[in-house]
Amino acid sequence: MKIKFCGAAQTVTGSQHLLEINGKKLLLDCGMFQGIREESFKMNRKFLFNPEELSCVVLSHAHIDHSGNLPTLSRKGFEESVYSTAATRDLCSIMLQDSAYIQERDIEYVNRKRRRKGEPLFNPLYTMDDVRNIMSKFKSMPYRRRFFIEGFENKVAVTFHDAGHILGSATIALDINENGKTTRLGFTGDLGRFNLPILKDPEFMGNVDYLLSESTYGGRVHEKAEVMEKQLQDVMNETIERGGNIIVPAFSVGRTQEIVYALSKLFAKQAVPQIPIFVDSPLSVNATDIYRIHMECFDEEASKLVSEGIHILGSDTITYIKDVAESKKLNTLKEPCMIISASGMCEAGRILHHLKNNITNEKNTILIIGFMAEHTLGRRLVEARHEPGTLIKIFGDKYKANAKIRILNSFSAHADKNELLDYYRQFDEKKLKKVFLVHGELDQQEMLRDSLKELNICKVDIPIRGEVKEV
Repeated sequence: MKIKFCGAAQTVTGSQHLLEINGKKLLLDCGMFQGIREESFKMNRKFLFNPEELSCVVLSHAHIDHSGNLPTLSRKGFEESVYSTAATRDLCSIMLQDSAYIQERDIEYVNRKRRRKGEPLFNPLYTMDDVRNIMSKFKSMPYRRRFFIEGFENKVAVTFHDAGHILGSATIALDINENGKTTRLGFTGDLGRFNLPILKDPEFMGNVDYLLSESTYGGRVHEKAEVMEKQLQDVMNETIERGGNIIVPAFSVGRTQEIVYALSKLFAKQAVPQIPIFVDSPLSVNATDIYRIHMECFDEEASKLVSEGIHILGSDTITYIKDVAESKKLNTLKEPCMIISASGMCEAGRILHHLKNNITNEKNTILIIGFMAEHTLGRRLVEARHEPGTLIKIFGDKYKANAKIRILNSFSAHADKNELLDYYRQFDEKKLKKVFLVHGELDQQEMLRDSLKELNICKVDIPIRGEVKEV
């Protein structure tokens, strides 16, 4: 078996890992690269393999850095099946449509400029037709049910286990029979955390021979998930006392629902004033509806609150906004409020407008609750948190970052160093022949590799993009 690392190699976006088994090819994830626009544009258009040669895709979850390039795959000739959980399929349906809409709008804007200069026009990465085509290829399977995938003559079986990262997220165990030899390969996708709100905790996938493991926070330790409500309470009360607004960049899937859940509990306990809360993202609205129909993924606490009639994903003080005109009205509000908007890394969407209108006011707070990749606006905000007045470019114009920038990493949905090590402790290190660290920046991967040595897991590889390993 050969593994070709086609994305999320020494970086956290563009997850794509190609397996060649008995001469046939299987792709784990098909994520979109995010970061420097020109570089990402080129990488997303050109795969390190021929899509027409793939026998299938096995998808860990719906986040765009794991699923966002599936329509391009279809556009370039892929005609086989995409395997995922049911919740991942439903989320991909809305997220890929939203991504296609953004592609088309961005290209319209770029082409207006290029047309005026007489330059060749660009085509969008993919269109709604490409999304509809790839969605017709999805086949959904439940957690913990072993199944054989088509095209491999009953030689490759897959089992999804709950990753506890976002709704429907899965770790993937593949039982591979090649030339009479059986090998078990595991892929963590994005591994979640214990005690996160709403979702069940991560499940152990069982022992494997080889493991492709995420390493996003391989050298960092989060604050405990249990303290997120208290931290959110403190930020809200401090900002409200100053008379300011709270602007929250949040991924439409996962982070938005978690913070709404935490707010619902704080309001129920009367721990914070009842200020207006606006979720200003059409995708977040649609994603929340999908959360409501997949209660099989909820943990015991969330299920109990629902049974008691508590609206864990919204209350009278939480308003979901789709309409553009309603979104613009938020700029005229005079009293303190919280605006939760996408995109999570501040690279596109309505959050850019809310940042532009609020970042210069020292009464306001920009609340960061998720990972910000290199070269994104979100990362520049994180880097500016200790230097008030730093100039931040939004829509080509520079604004002073006078607002307080607060980071609550207790909201992170990625396992931290200690949580990753706890997961690794469940493996029999004598059976684990090699670990490949993916989906992490190099410094985090190197720190995780050093920590794994303390668990007697010494055969750890950090592949680069395009590298091929034979196992």
